Amino acid sequence: MAVALDDAGEVETTLRAVLRDVLGLDAARVAAFGPATPLFGALPEFDSMAVAGLLTELEDRLGILIEDHEVDADMMETFGALLAFAKAKALQ
Repeated sequence: MAVALDDAGEVETTLRAVLRDVLGLDAARVAAFGPATPLFGALPEFDSMAVAGLLTELEDRLGILIEDHEVDADMMETFGALLAFAKAKALQ
């Protein structure tokens, strides 16, 4: 279910919830993520099998469509990169 997004803070809250729910991460751990926190390749939970689930859940919750050509390792490298991507898609 998509949320009504009015600002970047709501996108960040949604992204943190998706990371918790899809990857099964502890809420305190996700709350401590900063812009430079490494994700893909650094978190054992965030592997190639989890990518599709994470992107699908972002689409559902943010009410966005993520095209295949938009997905690359750089956008998932850090929390900040994934957040920037999500904000750009959700707030356009």
